[in-house]
Amino acid sequence: MRNQNKLLIQQLDRKLKPLVESGNIQIPERGWIHTIRVTLKMTLRQLGSKLNITSQGVRDIEKREVAGSISIKSLKEVGKALDMKFVYGFVPASGSFENYVALKASELATKIVLRTSQNMNLEGQGNSNDRLVQSIEELKVEIIREMPKSLWN
Repeated sequence: MRNQNKLLIQQLDRKLKPLVESGNIQIPERGWIHTIRVTLKMTLRQLGSKLNITSQGVRDIEKREVAGSISIKSLKEVGKALDMKFVYGFVPASGSFENYVALKASELATKIVLRTSQNMNLEGQGNSNDRLVQSIEELKVEIIREMPKSLWN
């Protein structure tokens, strides 16, 4: 990875580090809004009053959250009404963006090397498995360093 790209990825990893563990949080079956409201013993009418909407409006918001069709704006408004901060972000399944880039680079390198190897085998110029593994690793390092746009195809 070029120094600037590497630095940007490391900075992004640092910014999102606090969110990594949140990726393991189980979302309540009836959604966060309903769960928090009920836990606080707040009625639909009381939350509706804070949001300047009806009880049915609150019920609709809770249903939209569970359905995944609620807007970020609505979630922020509910958070503000509850005196809470709404937080969201994206966390790579691999644990960090550095790992994510390495995984994608490895996949691309493997695809390229194996395609080239197949052509060489057809021409009777095949390589050993050790040489293929070494080639994949070398190409992976180069892809990480260069981070071509083709990495995301």
